[in-house]
Amino acid sequence: MSDSNDIYDRLVALLVEGFGLETGEVDPEQTFSELEMDSLALVELGLTAQQEFGVALADEDIQSGDTISQAAKVIETKVASLA
Repeated sequence: MSDSNDIYDRLVALLVEGFGLETGEVDPEQTFSELEMDSLALVELGLTAQQEFGVALADEDIQSGDTISQAAKVIETKVASLA
């Protein structure tokens, strides 16, 4: 089972690989809007995260005002519910 740091690190890796962000510019308390990710980018992130973590994410699970750590917690909760 994944721990929250693992899920956070994997989420950051998805942001770096898929959205052109630098690892050093991603902070756990940054919101997606602060990272200049629009709603389309969040939908893409949600789809990518679903494949990466094997969980279903609704559009409202990851929103522009959420921090990266909040999104990681949402994913962690969903992963834990499958265990």
